[in-house]
Amino acid sequence: MSVSTETHSVVGVSHPLDPLSRAEISRAVSVLKDGQAAAESFRFISVELREPAKELLRAGSETVREADAVLVDRGTGIAYAAVVGLDSGVVETWTQLASGVQPPFMLDEFAECEQACRKDPNVIAALAARGLTDLGLVCFEPWSVGYFGEDAQGRRLMRALVFVRDNPTDSPYAHPIENFVVFYDLSSGTVVKVEDNEAIPVPSASGNYLPEYVGPARTDLNPISITQPKGPSFKVTGNHVRWADWSFRVGFTPREGLVLHQLRFRDQGIDRPVINRASLSEMVVPYGDPAPVQAKKNAFDSGEYNIGNMANSLKLGCDCLGEIKYFDGITTDSHGNPMTIENAICMHEEDDSIMWKHFDFREGTAEVRRSRKLVISFIATVANYEYGFYWHLYLDGSIEFLVKATGILSTAAQHPGEKTPYGQALNNDGLYGPIHQHMFNVRMDFEIDGPRNAVYEVDMEIPENNPTHTAFKAVDRLLETEQAAIRKADVSKHRFWKIANHDSRNIVDEPVAYRLIPTNGITLAAGDESYVSQRAQFARNNLWVTAYDRNERFAAGEFPNQSTGGDDGLPAWTQADRNIVDKDLVLWYTFGMHHVVRLEDWPVMPRQNIGFMLEPHGFFNQNPTLNLPSPETTTNTNTTHCCNQN
Repeated sequence: MSVSTETHSVVGVSHPLDPLSRAEISRAVSVLKDGQAAAESFRFISVELREPAKELLRAGSETVREADAVLVDRGTGIAYAAVVGLDSGVVETWTQLASGVQPPFMLDEFAECEQACRKDPNVIAALAARGLTDLGLVCFEPWSVGYFGEDAQGRRLMRALVFVRDNPTDSPYAHPIENFVVFYDLSSGTVVKVEDNEAIPVPSASGNYLPEYVGPARTDLNPISITQPKGPSFKVTGNHVRWADWSFRVGFTPREGLVLHQLRFRDQGIDRPVINRASLSEMVVPYGDPAPVQAKKNAFDSGEYNIGNMANSLKLGCDCLGEIKYFDGITTDSHGNPMTIENAICMHEEDDSIMWKHFDFREGTAEVRRSRKLVISFIATVANYEYGFYWHLYLDGSIEFLVKATGILSTAAQHPGEKTPYGQALNNDGLYGPIHQHMFNVRMDFEIDGPRNAVYEVDMEIPENNPTHTAFKAVDRLLETEQAAIRKADVSKHRFWKIANHDSRNIVDEPVAYRLIPTNGITLAAGDESYVSQRAQFARNNLWVTAYDRNERFAAGEFPNQSTGGDDGLPAWTQADRNIVDKDLVLWYTFGMHHVVRLEDWPVMPRQNIGFMLEPHGFFNQNPTLNLPSPETTTNTNTTHCCNQN
């Protein structure tokens, strides 16, 4: 994908990390269609920038523009990966992927599956036997088949769950058709199986949330106006952003969505590197309900569906508020045509309460400074769920990553009057929300004051010699190899992890560092023997640390769609047990939401926040925000805006 180079005040300039433009995507596709991908049966999964080696970028060496492409031949079912030189117009590499490898689904494959299911005679007959004859109201929701011990025989398969509407604007998730699943083969273009098991009455109670159903909106909330009379504080040049002491580059890919490059913080006039590249690496949503249909729900929304392609087009005043800079996303359709997602990324500033304050009771004076944060975000809709991904940069050098989960539950049906222990009844009509998890992994290529970093685990320890029974201390333990660095969060030890640079020292001669505070540090609830755990082994632990390898990009491996798991991704890479002391390192943090469904999550779920914090830990010699200006006190006839407000 690419992002727009429109700016408020500065003309965009090119940079080796700028994502591909529409013209570059078309160029890459044309080169492939003139060569190895000439057959009409080829479809384009993704075309994106092949990022230059970071060693070349550090050295300021000249780089060439290249495109990475993933394709599938729908005629044979074989997938390919290619590298195209954009200047030379040459296919530099053309690699046939192993038999059975299935790249992520394309957007039009979802529509194809639903249309084919709706027209299939066997599906029509089976639904008619259940009393459902208006196919215009039936909704087929395609999922990957995943892997459950059955050989897909090289077929590119979708597994469609089925719901029905009462009318064209009704919410289908109120009316699941339980124990009814349709399997569609994208390679042959045919429905290959209909699983039609015990019929459970379709819940009939409404689950609508639109204004025409819920009634008039309340009128007792007055508007909040967010204004910046002098404009935003950030400066944008192409894809480069400078805000306060932060600078970074904005990127976007089909697989990851928003990517941040070259995060640096200006300290005493020097732009100090913190993170070279940060992005969502993978996510999985496993369900804990053993019912036949529900037990096979486990979506890898990044690796199976290319979550960046599902980014919303954001609009001012709805998804973001304030003085906003938008970036477009440019991707491809399955035929390789450039496709623009307008306003795919939103960037704006937000007030963030107080940064620091002290009231000197002896002098009767107070000093307070207000915090603010820069928010860079995108929102993706994956069928029923919405996921908002937010990077927050703070004035004190802290970094926060939040996922804001909302949307609609993936529902199920049981016989009215029954109550399963594996979900929450949502009404008295048989509708329930199965228990599940949302597990995320973020990949962070750290560069704390340079590429040679090390990682410590820091635990609270109570000393044996403790006569007052009140002593406790923080104890650092160096993680020396990849296997030693496979770790779990432990709130009982107040555990956090510290990324340090032994070559860069602070005022007290300690290595400069950042710390990762493992909030929402849950792990996968499924047993190790389960198929989903084999495929999502990254979610068994919270922390992984690897020696940098540009080919190791995704926690569950390059192509988790329909894979058995285990032969790619973090478990496979860390088997080498490479040394990670004073090396170029990548940290992978797994966190999540253990979603025990509640009544308040229906019919549309209030936002739930999950994420983690990165904080300077001896990176600076003192509080870096002492130079913040004092907030002004302003008044109007009704309200006092006070510099001590929270």
